[in-house]
Amino acid sequence: MSNPYSEFKTQLQGSMVALVTPMLANGDIDYPRLADLIDWHIEQGTDCLVAVGTTGESATLSMQEHSDVIRFFVKHVNGRIPVIAGTGANNTLEAIQLTSEAKEAGADCALLVAPYYNKPTQEGLFQHYKAIAEAVDMPQMLYNVPGRTVVDIAQETVERLANIENIVAIKDATGSVERGKLLIEALGDRIVVLSGDDGTALELMKHGAKGNISVTANIVPKAMSQVFNAALEGDFETATKIHDTIAPLHKLMFVESSPIPVKYALNKMGKIEQGIRLPLVWLNEQYHNQVDAGLRAAGLVE
Repeated sequence: MSNPYSEFKTQLQGSMVALVTPMLANGDIDYPRLADLIDWHIEQGTDCLVAVGTTGESATLSMQEHSDVIRFFVKHVNGRIPVIAGTGANNTLEAIQLTSEAKEAGADCALLVAPYYNKPTQEGLFQHYKAIAEAVDMPQMLYNVPGRTVVDIAQETVERLANIENIVAIKDATGSVERGKLLIEALGDRIVVLSGDDGTALELMKHGAKGNISVTANIVPKAMSQVFNAALEGDFETATKIHDTIAPLHKLMFVESSPIPVKYALNKMGKIEQGIRLPLVWLNEQYHNQVDAGLRAAGLVE
């Protein structure tokens, strides 16, 4: 029996943007700016948009806001490109609820971060993802980012989960090309491997990754699209040439916890207001000159 999700996997490639959630100075969600950002990214060649991921401040939105933002994304994108909805939680029932609401909203895929803080075992991780996959019949993507969650989805666990037909991909944000390479070799074409680390994404694509879910692409969507689409075509010479012009931005977008630097950059570019939610605060002044210089060098501000 063929896997009904196989066709969708082909859409999970290229440059994917973990979009910020624009906010006003008082912390309210700025939906008009969000609409503008969505349109801009589609015009610039972004292949997929991620709503309410880590960069979208998922951890500071209420559950109602979480689902409201996903609904807004789906409605405004209106089928132009796939929408991946961040619906992960460290509470399995909460993740099921968020994922169910994302499906109801019309999202194309759910992105499920490994459960943070409570440090589940590998069996706990397997049962967590299995429960969500069985509860909500939609494409689902694992998200391994141990630097944030303090839990690491082992390769053996990913291989077990790859047997569940609606688990279609993994976002590997470990930053380890060697680990990613081993994962790709072990999984074959069972699920799609995507990078979640801007600095190593192009290198991982040389080993078979299909694209990158990016922070930096928030500010340089066209260049990132050109990089990863050239890589998909096997033209790593062109991909590397373009990538080298924007590579310094990858480090700058992490001088403090993301999305603090990228929100600062988008504000300097006139794309969003100066809004972020506690416990995150605006970029420390000691980094302003450094980030400003990087934005000027990239031609993003005068």
